[in-house]
Amino acid sequence: MKPPSEQLALRKVVDRLGDLLTLPPSDMTLRNPPSAEVDAVANLGDLTFAIEWKGSSSLPQVSRAAEQVRQYALGLGPGVLPLVAFPFLGPVGREHCREAGVNWLDLSGNASITAPGVRVLVQGQPNLFKQPGRPASAFAPKSSRIARWLLLHPGRSLTQRELARATGMDEGFTSRIVSRLEHDELVIREPDGAIRAGDPDLLLDAWREDYDFSKHQIVKGHVAARSGQALLGQLSERLHDLSVGHAATGLAAAWLLSRFAGFRTVATYVREIPSPEVLGKLGFREDVPGANLWLVAPNDEGVFHGAGDHDGIPCVHPVQAYLDLKEQPERSAEAAAQLRAELLNWSTDA
Repeated sequence: MKPPSEQLALRKVVDRLGDLLTLPPSDMTLRNPPSAEVDAVANLGDLTFAIEWKGSSSLPQVSRAAEQVRQYALGLGPGVLPLVAFPFLGPVGREHCREAGVNWLDLSGNASITAPGVRVLVQGQPNLFKQPGRPASAFAPKSSRIARWLLLHPGRSLTQRELARATGMDEGFTSRIVSRLEHDELVIREPDGAIRAGDPDLLLDAWREDYDFSKHQIVKGHVAARSGQALLGQLSERLHDLSVGHAATGLAAAWLLSRFAGFRTVATYVREIPSPEVLGKLGFREDVPGANLWLVAPNDEGVFHGAGDHDGIPCVHPVQAYLDLKEQPERSAEAAAQLRAELLNWSTDA
């Protein structure tokens, strides 16, 4: 479905607000704002909303719109509620709105509205506005090497040729990915043509929203060990002895990188899933209850870029560990938050 024009979209937004607040049409008015800083002001019963509509929910657009409507609502006086609206808003965009303190709504049926005496939260509705023929994601397995390299070198400007050589990709493919990132306002092109991440936090958020760990080849099983830390150590030693390239990720990586709390499940990347003979030498029993080891053959070798040894154990870069913690078991959400605060907080570093 194609997103509606701005005027029709604003009308639909107000109608949707009325439905959520169970108000009759007679209690709903939409008017032009006193200035062009936001798209509309709407009165719904006793509530007044300043509304900004965006046809795209790219994270730079979400962040700018949220801050713009928040400031405008403050300028109109107490009681005016800021609201941003989109055809569809994903989880990371929703979190940005929550952190900015603004309400949001999408025309796919999701919303988060907080007002005096009102709390509305609707989630789980699918995107009704997916466009056929949309360009391939800049965060597809191989394409994401560009984002990773920029995040591994924040603040540094790199030419497309340098990016191509560093990531092992041809210059034509690199140029297409950079153009997509530039279109999505996730990178900045310097006057000399060099590229850098304009806002590394935003680039990582955009990547995380698109990332799906399950697209790697994952074999789950059990290896006898006293603890997750003991399993991690003995596994790495055995893989090294068997000449199997590997790097810990997920909760095991969070522990190596930041000494986050203990864990049971060990996830480790391997260049390829070991043969049954090698698995036998590891003491690995596949598909048994209580699996504590995930062997992961990556869908692109870029996951190993930036990896290093910690306590003698190969470990992915914090960027990759943070991505891989998405929707994993145990205390993965807390581990991701700690990695972000300690090792991936570019705003603080700046």
